[in-house]
Amino acid sequence: MSYDDNNIFAKILRGEIPCKKIFEDKYVLSFHDINPQKKIHALVIPKGKYTDLDDFSQKASPEEMVGLLKGINLVAKKLGISVDGGKGYRALANISEHGGQEVPHLHFHLFGGEKVGKMVE
Repeated sequence: MSYDDNNIFAKILRGEIPCKKIFEDKYVLSFHDINPQKKIHALVIPKGKYTDLDDFSQKASPEEMVGLLKGINLVAKKLGISVDGGKGYRALANISEHGGQEVPHLHFHLFGGEKVGKMVE
């Protein structure tokens, strides 16, 4: 999977498509999923052009890596689903075809606000 500058997340990052923003800083943008699968369903995406977690782990700077992980935690806290303020959540990144990835831009789904259930069926 190669990076496509016209994928939906690239367009959101450029401001071409609106989103319901939760959090943004130098490294990440987070917003509510337009088709939520759980009571709380947010996305956290890095601002860099990375297709998936493998690509990110090979090419991202240490600052981007820390920024992404901290961003996920900050969003979970903001949504009230982190262990600090809630009952927990699931952070999920799909990688490539067999992993179920549909958009060629690294993104983490955060699910919470209710019991998430089995990981894989």
